[in-house]
Amino acid sequence: MSKQERATRTRNALIRSAAELFERHGYVRASLDEISSGANVSRGALHFHFENKAAVADAVEQAAAQTLRETADSVPLGQESAMQHLMDLSHRMVQLLHHDVVVRAGFRLNCDTGPRTPLDLRQQWQTRVQQLVTRAADEHALATGVSPEGLVATIVATTVGLEVLSRANRGWLSPTPLTNFWQLLLPSVASPPTLPTLQPAGTPTHPLPATTHHAPTH
Repeated sequence: MSKQERATRTRNALIRSAAELFERHGYVRASLDEISSGANVSRGALHFHFENKAAVADAVEQAAAQTLRETADSVPLGQESAMQHLMDLSHRMVQLLHHDVVVRAGFRLNCDTGPRTPLDLRQQWQTRVQQLVTRAADEHALATGVSPEGLVATIVATTVGLEVLSRANRGWLSPTPLTNFWQLLLPSVASPPTLPTLQPAGTPTHPLPATTHHAPTH
């Protein structure tokens, strides 16, 4: 293993250790000693990669943002409708939150600790939802009178709400709550020709991409 590979592995281990502590204890209570210990490295090794705790938290948020982008981009729109693609993507996002501690911690840090970075993970998700709802409107897949802006707000509020609720009960990130949401929403927002074609539980997709949480590219 090269020196660069060892450095990357150490950095990734520190990010994961920090994410586990930030999720469990919050930003304030997590200590650098605990982060380095959880990654099985010295404090000196931690400071080689990160100047302070804020820099570690920034790295967790950056890694979470990159994983979200990679997950969204890993499912090409293809031939399916924009509405179905949106449902599939929402299920993948919830699945990702359920299985990836770095993404969960990134959301918590990004939303709870104030603006340390220009990142806004919820806005990143909202932008993707807006793109797909706009495309669904162009496909005439929305029922007459449905406001695209209102639909975006409803979807974002619900999916982000599941992330917040899951902090106390991970069961909110199981497929059932999101499937129930889509089953209730679709009859009100999907056009009559589109509704029978939609699968609220999502369609089979590729596995989630591997989450190595490497340094983001600029």
